[in-house]
Order: sequence, then structure tokens, then C-alpha cells
Amino acid sequence: MIHSEKRGESPRMKEKMEKAARLRSHENGLSHVLSLVLQELSLFYKRDVNGVGVLYDLLRSPWLQALLKVYECLHQYIKKRPVPLTPQARALNHEVVELLRGSQQSPEVRELRRLLRGPHFKALLSAHDTVAQKDYEPILPPLPDNIPENEEAMRIVCLVKNKQPLGATIKRHELTGDITVARVIHGGLADRSGLLYAGDKLVEVNGVPVEGLEPEQVIHILALSQGTIMFKLIPVSDRPVSNQTTLYVRAMADYWPLQDPAIPCADAGLPFKKGDILQIVDQNDALWWQARKVSDLSACAGLIPSNHLLKRKQREFWWSQPFQPHPCLKSTILSTVEEEDDMQIDEKCVETAGFRRSMRLCRRKARNSHLPCYARCPSGCYSAVAAPYEEVVRYQRHPGDRNRLIVLVGPSGVGVNELRRRLIGVNPHHFQSAVPHTTRAQKSYEENGREYHYVSKDTFENLVYGHRMLEYGEYKGNLYGTSIDAVRTVLDEGKICIVDLEPQSIQLARSHELKPYIIFIKPSSVSCMRQSRKNARMITDYYVNMKFKEEDLQEMEESAKKMETQFGQFFDQVIVNDNLQEACMQLLCAVRRAQDEPQWVPATWICSDNQP
Repeated sequence: MIHSEKRGESPRMKEKMEKAARLRSHENGLSHVLSLVLQELSLFYKRDVNGVGVLYDLLRSPWLQALLKVYECLHQYIKKRPVPLTPQARALNHEVVELLRGSQQSPEVRELRRLLRGPHFKALLSAHDTVAQKDYEPILPPLPDNIPENEEAMRIVCLVKNKQPLGATIKRHELTGDITVARVIHGGLADRSGLLYAGDKLVEVNGVPVEGLEPEQVIHILALSQGTIMFKLIPVSDRPVSNQTTLYVRAMADYWPLQDPAIPCADAGLPFKKGDILQIVDQNDALWWQARKVSDLSACAGLIPSNHLLKRKQREFWWSQPFQPHPCLKSTILSTVEEEDDMQIDEKCVETAGFRRSMRLCRRKARNSHLPCYARCPSGCYSAVAAPYEEVVRYQRHPGDRNRLIVLVGPSGVGVNELRRRLIGVNPHHFQSAVPHTTRAQKSYEENGREYHYVSKDTFENLVYGHRMLEYGEYKGNLYGTSIDAVRTVLDEGKICIVDLEPQSIQLARSHELKPYIIFIKPSSVSCMRQSRKNARMITDYYVNMKFKEEDLQEMEESAKKMETQFGQFFDQVIVNDNLQEACMQLLCAVRRAQDEPQWVPATWICSDNQP
């Protein structure tokens, strides 16, 4: 009986199994069906049955496999494509409200009618109908009828034009005269489509043959195109493969593509200013990199000169080289600058700078240091040719690490010393200045290590020769300076060290050991300074309670401009001191951010920390 029951259910079981197989084949797609057919044909193929070999080779051909995959992708897209249940949701809502009016008016019905009749709900349904009734699919033109027989060597590419640029450049081949795709800009329309590659040869653009045309004429055809752009092209045989890692750099100078006659396409260039952080996304071209600003990573990349190209072209008019004078070159490099400014702001780049801000307005009478040049200028600190880009990484200070050095920079009279004094006064146990060194004699009321570190001239010069001085100078026959060891002493105590430096000393302070955060204190406009400094006084060793003169304000503004021009790429933050109290609060917030929030720092600082 059991055997007969199995025999009776056999047809039904077979039908269910066939149905399940058909469902599995439909779910797995035509590729799965094709693989099953090939398995069956392989048996006949081995027996050399007439015609089976041709069919077997046909079904195994790569183009058929690719065609079936495209079909499956489209089928999956259609199946998963969201479709609105009704394009008339607002009309349906009106019908429901009318039906509820005639029903029993229970509290629930009244609440439902109130919700359905609300203006916000009606606006939502109206927006739904607007979206549901509109077709957002791009309308592609039909394929041309005269496709050549070697269609495998030809590609038809249709791109839907939008407000963004195409993101590709073209050029004429020097030997063949062919119009080819020179480069595809990262993040552009062509790059996102994945259909255009550098080296592809253009045959037609919107049905217009490009043979014999100039690149400018092809660009004109593209500019007149509306809606869609159709390319007929011969793809490059070897597509470029980019395996480069993303690189972040700080721009050390300004760059304006429209002023660069060497750039392949000025419209594709990326302008930037010194201090901008750039993300390098493509370095395949040795001369022109592709980059975008970190402040706008969603934007399409642009062309920038490579490091090699900028070093080669840095003296052309479009390359704004940051000014970093060598102290020994005063007679040749700074002669014209010194004649323009009575205060000789660049003299501070030549003379060894005094450590006290109160000495800076009387720098005309400061004596030149008698130390040899190689002691005043360590190798590489004031290079005449600066690197165009500085590789940077994102750095987050660990709570267990030493605090970062805070460096204040600004022109004389702007209030740098006062801001430093006020900041330390906020919390003397947390903020502290570095005790300077001097060769002058100790006075009776002074204590060694409190006002100064009193050392001999030989000891002082040994610190200079060992490059352990951030800045130093000679005043009235005595040497003064701020040493790296004095800064380290403050940092080792777990405090935040605040120093003010001349801008030419920034390079010495920028080391992985100190990791300085540099804040530029900038004066407001001359008109604002007339009001804010109307009752202010300058106190120096030569003048007591001297009022600010008009020339002092103008000189302060000019000095600030020169500092920004020469050293602005090193400034982590700029604070305008038009109100001392507000500037002090901004300074306090900046110092906290420097210690607690991620910052862009030179990559060498982190690499040096990781070295054994």
C-alpha cells in the first residue's frame, strides 16, 4: 500500500519539482539557464553531433554572455524600481473625507477627518502627486542605423548633460591628428559614468564627424549640445589603472589657472591660495595633478601643477612664490624692499630678532649680531626655493601627549604681547611663557630661572650653534633669546607654552617635537585702529607713553600685509585684534581647539613620532 501511494503521487511530485525548477531558473536569471543548456550541449559536443558544435560555441561567446548580463541588470532594475501606488493621492484623500462625512461621527472618525483635511497633509499629498506624475528618466536618442560591421571596435556613449561640466579634456594627436580624450577629471560626469577613458579616440560627436576638426571646434559642438551628448569613439586598448593612494597637501603659495599659460585647460584648473589643504586624487600625469579642496570634497576635481612642474616654473609670473629670505642675501635680495619702508620690516628678517615685543618699535637702533651666518641660519630653515606643497595628515593630540606649543605672530603694536599676558593671566597654572636666556649681568632683585636664564656668552653661542634657539638677538651689547629647552621645560610640566616670535623664526619652531599651532594677530583697518588706539600708549626703552601716530598705524597695516604675504601659509588661524577683550576670548578658544580638536599638521611630524 505504501508503494502504491508513492507511485500514485509521483506525477504530482514531478509537476511540483518542474515548477520549482522553473521558478529557480527565473530567479537565477538567463545566465543560469544558459549554463544548464551548455552542460547538456557539452554531452553532444563531445560526440561531435552535427550542428551542436556551432551552437555550443555561439552560446559560449563573450558578447552573448555580456548581453545576458546587461539584460539581467535591466530586469532587476525594472523589478526593483519604485513605482507609486497611485498618482492621484490627493483626489483619493478627498474621496475618503467625503465617505467619512456620511459615516457615524465617532471621536475616531472626527479625528481622522481633521487630520486628512489638514493643510500640511494636503500639501504632502500634493507634493507626492507632483513627483509621481513626472518621469525623471533621461531620454536617450536612438542608436544610429549605420553602425559599422566591426561594432566591437566602436563604442556608442550617451551622457545626459546637466549643470556640471563634462569633466574631460581632449587633444589632437601630434602624429595621427586624431582627436583623443586627454584626461578624465576625477568626480566629473564622464568619470562617474565609467564610459570614457583617457586615450579613447573620438569619431563622432552628436552625429558630427570630428576627423579633421580642431579641438576648439569639437568643444564648440559640445557647448551647443542640449539634453544629451552622444559620442562615437574607438576605446583605448589598455585602460589606465590608477592604484595611487589619496594624498593631502598644504599649498605653500597661490595659484591662478587663468594666469598660467602652460595649463592644458584653464577652465579645468583649480585655483587655490597658500595655506589651503588640497586632496590629491590623481598623480598619473607627471606634470598636472588632479586635486580638490578639503573644504569642498563634493566638488569635481581640478588640474593643479605637479610638485615637479611648480619647482621648474616657480619664477614665472603666475607662480606666487612665498618670500623666505636668506639672512646672508640682504644686499642682493632685500635692497629694493628696504628702500620702500622706513621701518624696514624686512630688516627683521635679516637682523636676529629680539625676543621682547617692547623692543620691536626701536629696532632702528638695534645692533647687528656678530654671530656667524651659518649659526644664525641653520641649513634648510630659510631655503631660497620653498617646496610648493607640504604633505599633511590629520592629527589628534592624545590626552597623554604633551601640549602643542602656541606661537603668536604679529606686527609691532598690534597687541601680541598684551594678548599673551592676558591669556597667561586667565590661568597661570595652565598657561606659561618660556623663560628667556641672556648674557647680561643678573640684577640684585632678579632670580636665575625666573626672569631670565643667565648664561655666559660662550654658552649662549653654543646654544645658537646647536640650533637650540628659536630666536635671539643682540641689544646694548648683550644677547637675548628664547631656547627650545626653555619651551620644552614648560611642556614637560604639562602646561601650555605661549611664545611670541618674529615670523622668520616660525620655520625653526615647526618641528615634530613642538608641533606648534601658529596664530597670526592681525590689525584691523587703519580707520578702526584710529578709534581703538586713540588713547593707547606705546612703551619702549626709548619712548615712554608715546601715543600712536598716523604713520605707526599705516606701518602696522603694511607690516601685517607683508607677513601674510611671506608667511601666511604657516598660519593655522588668524585673529583680528579690533577689540582686545574679544580677541582674547578668540585666542582662548583657538588654544583649546589646538589641543583638543583634529588639525592638519605636516606628515613629517607624525612620521618622526612613529620612528623607533
